[in-house]
Amino acid sequence: MSDATILLKGLTDAARRAARGLARADEGVRNNALLAAAKALRVRTDEIVAANARDLAGLSADRNAAFRDRLTLTSERVEAMAKGLEEVIALPDPLGRVLAQWTRPNGLHFRRVAVPLGVIGMIYESRPNVGADAAALCIKSGNAVILRGGGESLNSARAIHAAMADGLRAAGLDEACVQIMPSADRDLVGALLQASGGVDLIIPRGGRALVERVQREARVPVLSHADGLCHTYVHASAKPDMARRILLDAKMRRTGICGATETLLIDSAIAPSLLPVLVQDLAAKGCAFRADAKAREIIPSLPLADAVDFDTEWLDSVLSIAVVDGVEQALEHVAQHGSAHTEAIIAEDEVVAMQFLNGTDSAVVMWNASTQFCDGGEFGFGAEIGIATGKMHARGPVGLEQLTTYHYEVIGTGQVRG
Repeated sequence: MSDATILLKGLTDAARRAARGLARADEGVRNNALLAAAKALRVRTDEIVAANARDLAGLSADRNAAFRDRLTLTSERVEAMAKGLEEVIALPDPLGRVLAQWTRPNGLHFRRVAVPLGVIGMIYESRPNVGADAAALCIKSGNAVILRGGGESLNSARAIHAAMADGLRAAGLDEACVQIMPSADRDLVGALLQASGGVDLIIPRGGRALVERVQREARVPVLSHADGLCHTYVHASAKPDMARRILLDAKMRRTGICGATETLLIDSAIAPSLLPVLVQDLAAKGCAFRADAKAREIIPSLPLADAVDFDTEWLDSVLSIAVVDGVEQALEHVAQHGSAHTEAIIAEDEVVAMQFLNGTDSAVVMWNASTQFCDGGEFGFGAEIGIATGKMHARGPVGLEQLTTYHYEVIGTGQVRG
């Protein structure tokens, strides 16, 4: 047994014990832990920001502005983390919900009841606030979690974890409910992925290389998405001012998040008049472009898209543009190039809008709204631990409800099968 496997087994054994206690803790105790952790985040703000500054100072010069933005913590962002914990407190208890119940002719009463998953392995990269969100959702849903932040955010992750540990201690809960990997050693990740029996679910949140490795090597169920290659389709019936406002936000609000629009699809009937305005709006904010031949017929100065541009998650101020002939061609483009994350249509024609909503196979589909609303907080989940694009167990933003499973309770009055 390797050193990494031995170390990881210690973490998973402790998490398994802690999870049993956390699952039995009533909602008030779990909420008290989150309340104390929110307070600790505020108290430790200067410490967290200083740790983050060390991470930022260690970045290589080739890291782009979007990556640095994802990594950066300010006092305002720490406050947002603390408020996020308080929002989770205000959400209904996901545990003990009776999902269904019925009585059989023999008098046996059956109930399907929500219970925790158990132990979650959370692997994330450059966004250190993910550690606080994941810990909060796991505590509230009765799950223990083992956090593994990326090497570039390790100081920030440790400082945030210290605040979560403060909250658990204050509530009298086992600190092993939230643990953090002691290093960014890749061997430890490998051991976590092989920890069948020690971990119930792996959630990776990061770039394609990370997610593909997890999906390839895991011997534990995985909840993930590989890319956020999101599309916004502007139909001929769209209100031009609405289209301008939504697209600018969908692309440029935060270019480095998975819900950012990466491709604009615009209807050929409206493209000659509207596309130049959309491009002008985006270019004024520093956006660059990759365009198909039809778009370049309208704006010849646009750079020509190559064979892979429409399959690229830019995570930067770059937008791919394609002109399409109607909703069916838009849907075909999404099916060919999308990642099943989030798509949006801007349209006043309800029939076309419903055709688009019902015609995509993505986890989230929007009508007249920015794709950047694909976020657990915006869905009312308080926070999210990730976005799921698969079709088993959970899809879209993963919040409290998605971190539970169920068991059956069978209540009798002395029945035997005989």
